[in-house]
Amino acid sequence: MSRDAGYDRFLTIFSPEGRLYQIEYAKKAVDAGGLTTVAVRGKDSVCVVTQRKVPDRLVDPESMTKIFNITPKIGCVMTGLVADGRSLVAQARQEAYNFEYNNGYPIPCSFLANRVADLAQVNTQHAGRRTMGADMVLCSIDDESGSQLFHIDPAGHYFGYKATAAGS
Repeated sequence: MSRDAGYDRFLTIFSPEGRLYQIEYAKKAVDAGGLTTVAVRGKDSVCVVTQRKVPDRLVDPESMTKIFNITPKIGCVMTGLVADGRSLVAQARQEAYNFEYNNGYPIPCSFLANRVADLAQVNTQHAGRRTMGADMVLCSIDDESGSQLFHIDPAGHYFGYKATAAGS
């Protein structure tokens, strides 16, 4: 029997080395799809490139997308489990809508990245939830901040980047 046996059953139990195995499993799920996403930020532009994997010849390739609009000025690319990615997109859209409704102006990309990362991090604290097996790369171009690029991982870490990659 392994020394670490039983430490991966619950999200909130640390192993003796201080690791949360469920977080590592979520990060492996992002890589397991075999898809790669690359994003690069320029002075006044952002370029995102991702792969499209069609599981069956009968599926219309145009219906398979990993690039989504959150707001008219903020977009994202999801890498990892498709259902988890769509759930994160729905949460990000709801956060953006609530922010604009409450404050009267569109949400800044940096604030949206912070909120989505907070939601992902909360999933690591409660035993009844599981971490999402998807990475989100947010990108935007606005008049005040220029081009912005943020990468959010399943553990809730987020950073601004000039270039980033997700997946395998």
